[in-house]
Amino acid sequence: MKIGKAVGIAICVLCVPAIQGCIGVAAVGVGTGAAVAQDRRTPGSYIDDGIIEQKVRAAIRGEEILRDRSHVNVTSFNGLVLLTGQAPGESLRDRITEIARGIPKVRAVQNEISFGAPSSIASRTSDSWITAKVKTAMFTDEAFNATHVKVVTENGVVYLMGLLRQSEAERAAEIARRVGGVQRVVKVMEYIE
Repeated sequence: MKIGKAVGIAICVLCVPAIQGCIGVAAVGVGTGAAVAQDRRTPGSYIDDGIIEQKVRAAIRGEEILRDRSHVNVTSFNGLVLLTGQAPGESLRDRITEIARGIPKVRAVQNEISFGAPSSIASRTSDSWITAKVKTAMFTDEAFNATHVKVVTENGVVYLMGLLRQSEAERAAEIARRVGGVQRVVKVMEYIE
């Protein structure tokens, strides 16, 4: 049985998106593998940090008052959880900390949530731009491997996370301080020999 030319072309056209999807998934897998290979955390810690972030976010979203009245960013690095964002009062801020501490494999929580209404989209966009500028500045510096530093920005304050030597941490902070728009730099990291 022969397949008509039009049917053959239609089958090829329908297969191309599927193949492209596989290529995209393979590229993401390779990119993730490269990120893990560069990271000083163990592969297990790298995965645990992603799970911690998801669980804390889900638990916060699960409480209506937190979901409706606060804006929280959750970043985990080697089991150290950094909470940034805004909450209208101390009781909500404390509840968010309690949630994070209750998640398995969380070693410590640093709560940097400020008091106030959730930040605007414009403020969040500005923070994303600052993070991008800081990371770019770090990648152009040859004093240390910029992939070892996680950068989080909230309301112009740059938080640096990672497993770093003291000299690397100081250099990362120095680079971040020189970036336009940075109000302050906070080191939330562990030091290695």
